[in-house]
Amino acid sequence: MDTQFQNQNQKPKSTIAEGVRLTRDNWLDEAFKAVVAGGFENVKVLAIAEKLKVTRGSFYWHFTDHADLVGSLLMRWKLAQLELDEKLKSHRSDDPIKDLEFVVDAAFNQAGSELENLLFEQALRALSHLHAGAAQMLVEVDAERINLFESKFLAIVKDKAKARDLAALLYLAIVGGYQALSRPVNPPNIRAYVQGLITNYLVLKQVT
Repeated sequence: MDTQFQNQNQKPKSTIAEGVRLTRDNWLDEAFKAVVAGGFENVKVLAIAEKLKVTRGSFYWHFTDHADLVGSLLMRWKLAQLELDEKLKSHRSDDPIKDLEFVVDAAFNQAGSELENLLFEQALRALSHLHAGAAQMLVEVDAERINLFESKFLAIVKDKAKARDLAALLYLAIVGGYQALSRPVNPPNIRAYVQGLITNYLVLKQVT
């Protein structure tokens, strides 16, 4: 075989080593951090490669291009959200009110101590105004979350229309709570306060 032709069709050894060493998740984890730090416009392949201490060529072992990276990051987020919703939907006890409180608690616990998930979702909602794929994913995830709340309310109020309305109100309140929690400066114990308000007025008082 012609040596020049062979060399043109082989990736450099350093790039092969980097490609084997890193996984798609390594790149996606770093892209996630970039979104949290500065939104989706902050996701830059070269900057991520520098963070990972590899050459740009390593990126192409795992992704076709920048759009593939962003699309993969969005899909990973969507699948994680749907998996969580399914687990919460299947969680049941003898007390349906406690089950609903459990779901509300899970929604706020998902934020994490550093609020990274909230900041990522906030950036995703901003991106959805420009990215049709992101917008469609949010529609699907929002609908699944409301369906989750509706299933929990239905076990309490026994009225599908009322359960649907309460689920929508609860979800809007939680999204608003997310906005408050994502502020750079907050009063002490703001998370417990917001969660307590939502639980008291939209769960306990509305279902009795």
